Amino acid sequence: MGHGHSHGHGHDHHHTNNKKALFLAFILIAAFMVVEVAGGLMTNSLALLSDAGHMLSDAAALGLSLFAIKLGERKATSSKTYGYKRFEIIAAALNGLTLILISLYIFFEAYRRFLEPPEVQSLGMLAISITGLLVNIAAAWILMRGDKDDNLNVRSAFLHVLGDMLGSVGAITAALLIYFFDWGIADPAASVIVAVLVLISGWRVTKDSFHILMEGVPEQLHPDEIKPALLELPHVKDVHDLHIWSITSGVPMLSCHLCIAVYGDHDEVLYDAQTLLHDRFGLDHCTIQVEREESGCPSHHGTCN
Repeated sequence: MGHGHSHGHGHDHHHTNNKKALFLAFILIAAFMVVEVAGGLMTNSLALLSDAGHMLSDAAALGLSLFAIKLGERKATSSKTYGYKRFEIIAAALNGLTLILISLYIFFEAYRRFLEPPEVQSLGMLAISITGLLVNIAAAWILMRGDKDDNLNVRSAFLHVLGDMLGSVGAITAALLIYFFDWGIADPAASVIVAVLVLISGWRVTKDSFHILMEGVPEQLHPDEIKPALLELPHVKDVHDLHIWSITSGVPMLSCHLCIAVYGDHDEVLYDAQTLLHDRFGLDHCTIQVEREESGCPSHHGTCN
């Protein structure tokens, strides 16, 4: 019986870029949030206030994401053998849930304003929303330079900012409609459109993060492809107890039992399996137990089936 492990450290190489991107975006969003709250109150615009509320959650989300990455860099301990990398996914889940709650609040407030459309200062609303759009574009560009495709936590922060961009576009449109056509209902209408988009983004991030927390198989990996590939290796008779999951975004893990023929070489099979999993499937973190055909596996009652 033997165990094989191989480890890759590419995941850690992205953290510096991610930290810089999150920090700069946090400064931009937090600074403009104060301006937008004041502007929303002065102009009596729900579109601005809802976007300001979203930016408040963005500031908290970006700060939490930054803290999560910093915490994830802490070394593993005897009580936390994987370290704190999992907290990145917890932070992403919290960000996604926050997006959902904010969208529900916007729906509620918009409903009230549909019943009694208030008077809105369109020019002030227009000026602030245009400035907000520029700030959000800058923040989104900064986050795009991070590792948002492979890091769910950075992606959730990016989606927060993207929602803000849409909020600013909605506020600009509403301000123009109010100014030129005196359509007071455009303000809550714009808020509802933004709320729908925010709700969709929040649901996606929440679903993806919960999939990881529930030890789900990473989207890019397929057990029905990996198991046959292992069975094609010389001397491998059976593959069982195959598990594939992720500790955090970009860190997939695999463990399995390989049942080999009596004449098979343990170390050779182990090396071939690790090489296959790394080269074909990009798996660097693998634990493989190799057992001979005649000894079987206790969990399979002395058989390899």
